[in-house]
Amino acid sequence: MDYAIELRFQKLKKKLEEQFEMGMDVQSILFLIGVDELGHGHKNFSKNEKQDLMHIAICTLLEPYGYYSFEGRDKEDWPHFKLEKELPHLTHLEQQHLLKEAMLDYFVKTGYEFESVESL
Repeated sequence: MDYAIELRFQKLKKKLEEQFEMGMDVQSILFLIGVDELGHGHKNFSKNEKQDLMHIAICTLLEPYGYYSFEGRDKEDWPHFKLEKELPHLTHLEQQHLLKEAMLDYFVKTGYEFESVESL
């Protein structure tokens, strides 16, 4: 495990928890990224839409690693991705680490300030 990534992720998580005034985990952060990438703002999403939003987030996060490529948006303006290469077999911990690292990159790329959080 890369403790530097985990420490940075905990700082990000804390900042998001303060901003949204609720507990956050990898799944809830995926949901936030999906909503952000959809670009329709906050609304009540169905269970299927929530799953689709998390899929959008995963594709967006793994796109820089070459696993997905953006294809475009459908008539309802939902983004779609193409699988470019299969993910290697990863343990649950390895999957979580990859997602956390990709989330950190995403929030840095979007200009979200979280690195200055002093205490955990």
